[in-house]
Amino acid sequence: MEQYFFILSLRKEKKMTQKEVADAMHISDKTISKWERGMGCPDVTLLKALSHILGINMDSILSGNMDLNELNGGNMKHIKFYVCPNCNNIIHSTGVSEIACCGRKLEALVAKTMDDAHKITISKVEYDYHITFNHPMEKEHYISFFAYIGIDRILFIRMYPEQSSEIRLPRMQGGTFYFYCTNHELWRYNL
Repeated sequence: MEQYFFILSLRKEKKMTQKEVADAMHISDKTISKWERGMGCPDVTLLKALSHILGINMDSILSGNMDLNELNGGNMKHIKFYVCPNCNNIIHSTGVSEIACCGRKLEALVAKTMDDAHKITISKVEYDYHITFNHPMEKEHYISFFAYIGIDRILFIRMYPEQSSEIRLPRMQGGTFYFYCTNHELWRYNL
């Protein structure tokens, strides 16, 4: 898709007029009109504002298209976790995603199968799972999140240093447990 048509279609998708986009960017609506007719391109200094207004990343504006994912219905079997090395933000997606945080592109974590140092014990208590793990919960080395993935939902627990090394979750049919060690990354346990 050519860049000028791309900007036009994104603007219309946002239900904005040329004037509204121009006012938000503090430029003339004639400039927006020129871009949409292929008579010019946005200046590099305006790309950040334009991408914010249109809700798309700058790379897509420059290339003039969006890379659309295949429809997978957000299948929970395809869940991916991302952790920002700078701020420890935790993000998850159920399909192919381009995730960025703190100005860095994040790569999906690859889950490892449990070992003796990263082992959980699961017991059934009433309608819940009681999960314990023998793992340090210290400032420099701890489990930062625990996730229970079912067929149609995720139960996510954020954990912190000096917190108890046990949790209780309502049982779902089947599922997979994921937990993230700040020193040894992502671990997985299938029920």
